[in-house]
Amino acid sequence: MSPDGIEYGSSILGYPRIGARRELKTAVEGYWHGSVSRDELLATGRELADSTWRELAATGLEQVPGNTFSFYDHVLDSAVTFGAIPPRFADLVDELEPIDLYFAMARGKPNHPPLELIKFFNTNYFYRQPEISPDLKFALNADGILDEHKRAKAEGIELRPVLIGPVSLLLLSKAAPGSPKKFAPIERLDDLLKVYGQLLTKLSKQGAKCVQFDEPCFTSDRTSEDLEALRRAYTKLSSAAQRSRILVTGPYGDLGEALPILASTNVEAIGVDLVSEPMTAAELAAVPGLKRKRLYAGVIDGRNVWKAAKGGKLDFLLEIKEHIPDLVVATSCSLMHVPVDVLIEPDLPGEVADRLSFAKQKVAEVVALAKAITHGAPEHWYSRPATVHFKLKHDVRQRVANIRPDQRQRLPYVERKPLQDEALGLPPVPTTTLGSFPQTNEVRQARYYYGQGRLSWDEYADRLREEIKRVIELQEDIGLDVLVHGEAERNDMVQYFAELMDGYVATHQGWVQIYGSRCARPPIIYGDIKRKKPMTIEWTSYAQSLTDKPVKGILTGPVTMLARSFVRQDQPMYETAEQIALAVRDEIADLEKAGIKIIQVDEPSIRELLPLRERGRQGYLDWAVNAFRLAVGGAKPQTQIHTHLGYSSIARVVEAFEAMDADVVSIVATRNIDWVFKQLAEHGTALSHGVGPGVYESRSALIPEIDEIDERIQRATSAISPDRLWVNPDGGLKTRHYWQLEPSLRNMVAAARRERRRIASRDDD
Repeated sequence: MSPDGIEYGSSILGYPRIGARRELKTAVEGYWHGSVSRDELLATGRELADSTWRELAATGLEQVPGNTFSFYDHVLDSAVTFGAIPPRFADLVDELEPIDLYFAMARGKPNHPPLELIKFFNTNYFYRQPEISPDLKFALNADGILDEHKRAKAEGIELRPVLIGPVSLLLLSKAAPGSPKKFAPIERLDDLLKVYGQLLTKLSKQGAKCVQFDEPCFTSDRTSEDLEALRRAYTKLSSAAQRSRILVTGPYGDLGEALPILASTNVEAIGVDLVSEPMTAAELAAVPGLKRKRLYAGVIDGRNVWKAAKGGKLDFLLEIKEHIPDLVVATSCSLMHVPVDVLIEPDLPGEVADRLSFAKQKVAEVVALAKAITHGAPEHWYSRPATVHFKLKHDVRQRVANIRPDQRQRLPYVERKPLQDEALGLPPVPTTTLGSFPQTNEVRQARYYYGQGRLSWDEYADRLREEIKRVIELQEDIGLDVLVHGEAERNDMVQYFAELMDGYVATHQGWVQIYGSRCARPPIIYGDIKRKKPMTIEWTSYAQSLTDKPVKGILTGPVTMLARSFVRQDQPMYETAEQIALAVRDEIADLEKAGIKIIQVDEPSIRELLPLRERGRQGYLDWAVNAFRLAVGGAKPQTQIHTHLGYSSIARVVEAFEAMDADVVSIVATRNIDWVFKQLAEHGTALSHGVGPGVYESRSALIPEIDEIDERIQRATSAISPDRLWVNPDGGLKTRHYWQLEPSLRNMVAAARRERRRIASRDDD
């Protein structure tokens, strides 16, 4: 017990759900493919959920989160819990088992396209966007939550169920197709609050002490109407006659104006992220009403993998408790964004491994800090440096210091374009893909065998060349105008390059969920970045040798290499971005020497990394654009530079896309394809270079019809002049099957040829 008589609490806001070795992925994909039964899938899910809360309770964590498991997506789970089944899936409700209806919404079925896949704030996670209509009947479907709580309670473990809060659930949703034009899901808040109230009552009757509602939408700029909706929601929920205690959290950033609003209601506890945009103890103390709440102080970073400087964290917590005595040590957000356990990584360099903290280790940090507030800390917490500094590469640092402004400049686009047109000789509205082709079982097996030493390099390379040859021949047969080599050698668009650079390390089991069953192993940047040798020349050059058509070199840009990695914290991100940009610049020079005339530098994360609040955006966009321009600034004017971006309706971001000065910008449908064309209609004139709006959704298993793609091409030409229009899918095709890919691309080529005939007809007139 501490001198003031308080035992300080410890908790986390969520935990990885995929399993340390992706057990969930194996079970879910087995079910989808028919090798795992429904009962086996449900049993695996239950075991993963139960083993998680048992393990967390055993660590000494005072409060254990529940309902953190999901078969696909926790936002979709919350929507289903409250009966938000989109009207267009209504005919499947009686036809399918609940788990199959759930997967139908996530993955689609014939005549039922899936819910849209949307970036989850500025994380590497994507969620399925709920659809809300004016007449949707909300209804509570909480048997799973209640049953899990009951199971844990029978073992003496008190769970705190976790759900998306009602206001964020509606703000993260979109109007269902067919809704009135001006309808917004937030208009249904009062109806939804009734069902949230029912859940609180049921949990209270079952003995649940506390429920956690995450409101991440309020760590970004919100309208006064949104803020008033938050006030109304928690005033009503916290005034219920019979309910569990309420914890409202604001992960991924600063709650800003929402914090005093929440503090003014009768909710018992508030969780704040003190990592992304930390507040001082004095600033927290100045929030009216906050001293009377239980504060979940999110001081352990839920989104990076470096050990906390516990001495500094403890001093901060001790300062907070002088103002807000009811204190719980917590994570800044759910730990679903970091790998499970660093101890199952035997091959990490010792100097790196000793500095890492994955989900299990972060739980231990939370528990240790809570105990230290109560009982004091060991001396070594203060003797170790707060910031990790690894060995520096002075040649890299000197090169960055010597960067000149002219290295970020190319010949003006209006002068480059004729040179590129002459060099490439492409038809109007040329067709292409964005790089990756399906990774077949044979390719994955060859990569695995090579990693295990069961294939020699020559044997592995021969298999890759066979696959590249097959992919090139298929593209020529389909009739694409600009080809790709298919990326058979790449495990991931970031990890592949990271493994070929100094300053990065990769893990074997450091998986994090991206969406559904798709996982990635974000590499770790611990030192100065330098390219060891050419990274793509061998495979791209071989592909180009097989065809007379241009083959694109495909590289990952510096900002995306940062965004999809765990990044060192001892220098500003823009400095690390400059180092990566120079490595990409060198690779472009080598591709040009090898005769590659089109080079795509993918930067989907420029939009993804955009700060949630306005105040940080311009500074970020300035250095992000500068890093891209440094990467491509050495390219010859005849070399056509493409990039692949997530589109945005934010005017400043559109201006940044233009400032990047890429010759062609291909756009991923980050919300939905219709939304992209709407934005092009509004902002298309702001983009003076080539544009490739995705004409069909690459992540969907549905095969688009020729007429459907043709209609989209015509919509694009209403906003973009035909001489600047490219036709492509909206993303890579790695996750597709060939039986889906081939007819989709053939239909895309056929639709592009229709547009060429229309262009020819207009020219004849």
